[in-house]
Amino acid sequence: MAGGRRVVLGVTGGVAAYKSAYLARRLMERGAIVRVVMTEAAQQFVGTATFAAITGTEPVTCLFGDEDVSPHTTLGQWAEVIVIAPATASTISKLAVGESSNALTATVLASRAPVVVAPAMHTEMWDHPATRRNVETLRGHGYTIVEPEPGILAGGDVGIGRMAEPVTIADTVEALFSAPDMAGLNVMVTAGGTREPIDPVRYIGNRSSGKMGNAIAEVAVARGAKVLLVTAAEPPEETAIEVVTVETADEMAEAVWSRIPEMDVAVMAAAVADFKPLTTGSSKIRRAEGIPEIELVETPDILKGVHETEPRPIIVGFAAETGSLDAAVSKAKAKGVDLLVANDVAKEGSGFGSETNEVRFVFGDGSVRDFDLMSKREVASEIWDAVMNLRTEP
Repeated sequence: MAGGRRVVLGVTGGVAAYKSAYLARRLMERGAIVRVVMTEAAQQFVGTATFAAITGTEPVTCLFGDEDVSPHTTLGQWAEVIVIAPATASTISKLAVGESSNALTATVLASRAPVVVAPAMHTEMWDHPATRRNVETLRGHGYTIVEPEPGILAGGDVGIGRMAEPVTIADTVEALFSAPDMAGLNVMVTAGGTREPIDPVRYIGNRSSGKMGNAIAEVAVARGAKVLLVTAAEPPEETAIEVVTVETADEMAEAVWSRIPEMDVAVMAAAVADFKPLTTGSSKIRRAEGIPEIELVETPDILKGVHETEPRPIIVGFAAETGSLDAAVSKAKAKGVDLLVANDVAKEGSGFGSETNEVRFVFGDGSVRDFDLMSKREVASEIWDAVMNLRTEP
């Protein structure tokens, strides 16, 4: 983030307000100047002294009683971006109808700066039609929504509604100030694990969640690319991503090969099954019928088909290993990729379904670069940085 960018951080009354202190610190580490505005409810979760100590300025907490006779207009005109994190259902509702009953919502109305909203609430509240309608209204205003994540919520409940991690929100803010270096690029990303049916009930599959592929697609959109996501998993809610949903390796191959001639870059992050049953039962195989014999055949080599496309796009492949990553160099050469991203899925924090990853980059010339554990969105950013460097090489 360019030094000196002016960020107004709005904090509302949710338990995730403690994360806002980390967000303020992350933004400042990237060079931003941060000022905070808090709702009355937010102060029930975290004190003003915390933000004053982090940012060096006292938070704005109300519209009256301050030396500034119009704190909301002062903040609104000062801001280059307004970030609301966490954004409760109540605050989202107020923003959707243009209510200005507190210092935060009044600041938003008094500003022409872009607005980033990071919702946080219980799953039932997030899924409620009124909340969904209000969120879509904010999208219509041009606000950027950083979708909530699944996880443990207040009271021990588990579901979607947890505020995105501070680094993810900081990445989103930084992208607003960054030149769209991928503008004009057509990008394909594959994600998720394919499922090869044995019968109408069972299938051969793997543990891939699709989170890495989703992060790669989201970061590409943020950097200006036109993105096609071919996925066997739940896609992100980012409306700018074109999504093709598939289930089997054959379906993924058809979707990829039919569109690959249009693409400048192909990132093959999906965990495609290597084998599938030769035949699929038309009805459920029952235990009483005895142990079935399942004959397997190879699935299509999707990456090979991409490699044979003319003109060939830049290709990023993935290798999910268990244990040593030493085989990644020979695999990158055998697959003919420009970049291979390898990780040890048996390692804590780097496996299927995790929010983080620890990867090794293996380039087409055999050179290697290892990374420490980081969020999957950070891995995605590193991948796209590497791809853009490859595009500039002679």
